[in-house]
Amino acid sequence: MAARWATRYLRSQHARFISTAPASRLSTAEIVQMRNELFTKEKERQLSLYPRIEKIEVKYVGKSHPGTLFVMNKALSTPYNCAMHLSEWHCKKSVLALVDGELWDMYQPLTKSCEIQFLTFKDENPEEVNKAYWRSCAMIMACVLKQAFKDEYSVSLIRAPEVPVISGAFCYDVVLDSRLDGWKPTEDNFRSLTKEAHNLIHKDLPFETLHVEAKVALEMFQHNRYKMDSIEQKASQNPEGIVKLHRFGDFVDISEGPHIPRTSFCFQYEVTAAHNLQTSQSESIRRFQGVSLPVHLKAHHTVWRRFLERSQRLIIEDGSLEAKDGNLEVKTVVT
Repeated sequence: MAARWATRYLRSQHARFISTAPASRLSTAEIVQMRNELFTKEKERQLSLYPRIEKIEVKYVGKSHPGTLFVMNKALSTPYNCAMHLSEWHCKKSVLALVDGELWDMYQPLTKSCEIQFLTFKDENPEEVNKAYWRSCAMIMACVLKQAFKDEYSVSLIRAPEVPVISGAFCYDVVLDSRLDGWKPTEDNFRSLTKEAHNLIHKDLPFETLHVEAKVALEMFQHNRYKMDSIEQKASQNPEGIVKLHRFGDFVDISEGPHIPRTSFCFQYEVTAAHNLQTSQSESIRRFQGVSLPVHLKAHHTVWRRFLERSQRLIIEDGSLEAKDGNLEVKTVVT
């Protein structure tokens, strides 16, 4: 997909490059498979630490069924399993859980007896839910970008900047092959990336959580020096040297989380912009941006058009929009 766009660009510039990766390097598909297998292996190893099923008590403290007590399986049962015991509404609407007051992914296993409640987009203060949604949308875009260029041009994922929903767009920073420094994505390019994102959304893939030691994460991301730097930094900030990983489908990324339960929670979704960032580094960093609304908060097409326009403007780290005239503007997108 994107490789074809890039090839056309290079031909138009009369450039002569070898467009395939060196034979000694792993292909993108091989790297994805390796990370996926290591994720699964580590997940199974952690499960083996609980050789027999132990029961825990989970007390629901929400508004609808306060005091409901669930008897669940330690290290196996998740908040989603608890929601299943309440109602279909809780299964479909719950985005995150609060486990003893701590934010928790819906598919992250519970490890002790606790109190639980669920968070939705319609809560009085949906800030954490919105942040999780933005974070998940960025991870979906990262997956699309990594796959789009096949093995013809290198794509190094850096990170998803933590920007608030009021910024107007979710983001992911990448370093593209240096041969693409002059390439500017067209509207057709963005439509193709958006189409691939919707393919992932329609697959209804769950977001999984895994806490691993730094050495495990470093093995998974040994082919990406940006991720290795991030792993070392995050491990140094954790007393136990633990790094949080998330996976949907076969795509694994480093993320503090939490994330939405499934890709199908996304509804209106578009990749809208790519900006060159001015940095002190020799590489040219691209910030890809997009905008989305969940299935629970659909917008009229005229409102959606305004969101699209705003999402195309460069998002800077403090969550503001950089206007064309240089002024900064902050407005609410989702409340």
